[in-house]
Amino acid sequence: MLFLPNRRTFLASLPATALIGCSSQPKIVPVSGTVLIDGELLTHGFVQVAPEGFRPATGKLGKDGRFTLTTLKLNDGCSPGTHPVAVIATETLGPGSQKWHAPRKYASNDTSGLTATVSGPTNDLKIELTWDGGKPFVQSFSDVKE
Repeated sequence: MLFLPNRRTFLASLPATALIGCSSQPKIVPVSGTVLIDGELLTHGFVQVAPEGFRPATGKLGKDGRFTLTTLKLNDGCSPGTHPVAVIATETLGPGSQKWHAPRKYASNDTSGLTATVSGPTNDLKIELTWDGGKPFVQSFSDVKE
């Protein structure tokens, strides 16, 4: 037998339903900035800021080295707090290779050692990387070991 609530039951349940989930989303503030590697602007790749328990914010690096983070809506920013950061700085050269514009360690939140503190809206978040004596390199996909 199919149960269809009467109109009064349905209307009485609306306020409770409308409140569920409204307060579980963290506040999001506008965040943009630059990525530097050994003092020079990085112009290829993406930035990912990963708040614990919430969707990561990402931003593509422009030719000027700037990024603007997006979490839920385009360029809306990131939730406040101190969060792990990854910088995925690769450029596809063809079907069999890519160029790394920053060390691979920065491509993962687990290995980058980077964090960003967002205390409010900002347009000057600075993420600094280093080659530690290395330099950009080309990786052939046949070089990848599984």
